[in-house]
Amino acid sequence: MSIDLETRIRDAGLRVTGQRLAVLRALGEAPHSDADTVHRLVQREFDGFSLQATYVVLGALTEAGLIRRIEPAGSPARYERRIGDNHHHVVCTRCGAVADVDCVHGAAPCLAPSSTGGFAITTAEVTFWGLCPDCQLDPMDYDSTNEHQEHDTERN
Repeated sequence: MSIDLETRIRDAGLRVTGQRLAVLRALGEAPHSDADTVHRLVQREFDGFSLQATYVVLGALTEAGLIRRIEPAGSPARYERRIGDNHHHVVCTRCGAVADVDCVHGAAPCLAPSSTGGFAITTAEVTFWGLCPDCQLDPMDYDSTNEHQEHDTERN
């Protein structure tokens, strides 16, 4: 796995560093993570790794096309390694869990706008909102602080 990640980093024109590898591994372990979560995961491997360094690495990997940044409304930016297939996302309105949703309408951008305004459309970003399976089972009404994230929030 590490060799594949090293190759991907090199192929993107970046220098392979332990921090870049650790961030990619963290996103493999916990897709759709925000920067704070990535930071906590990477600190297990690099104790002195700062939050600022996390943002720098996430930015470089995003710019290089190795990861994708998604920004669900009202949530911090999330990052994922699943790229190149123009999938969409579903977000739990109660706990903030994020899961991938595959396109069902052919190739990218998977949607056809009524008018392009002269743009050459290459990607569509759709976010579906609802309650995840765990929150559907839990009758408690949690607030927007996402205190209900003890359950498994990844469903890929």
